[in-house]
Amino acid sequence: LSADSLANVVTDSTLLVMLALTQMLVIVTRGVDLSVASSLALCGMVAAMLGAHYPGLPLALIMLAAVAVGLGLGLVNGWLIGRLELPPIVVTLGTMSVYRGAVFVLSGGAWVSAHQMPAHFISFPLDRLLGLPHLVWIAAAALAAMAWVARSTRFGRDLYAIGNAPQCAGYIGIPTHKRLLWTYALSGAVAGLCGYLWVARYAVAYTEIAYGFEFTVIAACVIGGVSIGGGVGTVPGALLGALFLGIVNTALPVLQITPFWQMAISGAV
Repeated sequence: LSADSLANVVTDSTLLVMLALTQMLVIVTRGVDLSVASSLALCGMVAAMLGAHYPGLPLALIMLAAVAVGLGLGLVNGWLIGRLELPPIVVTLGTMSVYRGAVFVLSGGAWVSAHQMPAHFISFPLDRLLGLPHLVWIAAAALAAMAWVARSTRFGRDLYAIGNAPQCAGYIGIPTHKRLLWTYALSGAVAGLCGYLWVARYAVAYTEIAYGFEFTVIAACVIGGVSIGGGVGTVPGALLGALFLGIVNTALPVLQITPFWQMAISGAV
């Protein structure tokens, strides 16, 4: 229990926090985005390959490309769920496999290793600004933005109305199809940004990046009090759920608990 240890927990939890925030908005609408980790993996591979093949490309463009790809993947989910009114679990279960398969197709099954990536590409997430890594600043900005969206915008309040009573939301003129489209698009865009941050943070991109991580994201939301039934959930709750899992996953190895029991304890929580 030290300042450095707690700082590492916060840094290591930043990506989970960001993904949990957008997943919270999705779950509030009575939906779920099971494709979030696959979207992250595909966008991370796109970013890594751009960095490896075009080392002189500005980092801002690489990050923008990752976000744009994620936004496109999210729009596909949102269109199928919002416009065609297909069940979210069915759509995102399908796109989870499609997007993960696209990582294999794009990379040919090959890894992009640290020595292939430019130094500035790898260093950015952990470079410090005012004593804190860029990862923490980006997560803090996402936290503030999501809190504002959820509490102070018509878009955010409409999501709670849709989750509480979908038919009533339609009767009072809330454009449900449009709201769902852009909610899943937002989830995809943040997954795209996290895709770059993930491969840069760990300095490797491969086909099974963040495999199964979507369940950790959903677990963070549920632990944080976000109702799977829709209409209930807060930004602080999603944040605390993500940090709680981050602390558990950091503390158990320190206590020399085997990985098998670590999974069991996380599941029990």
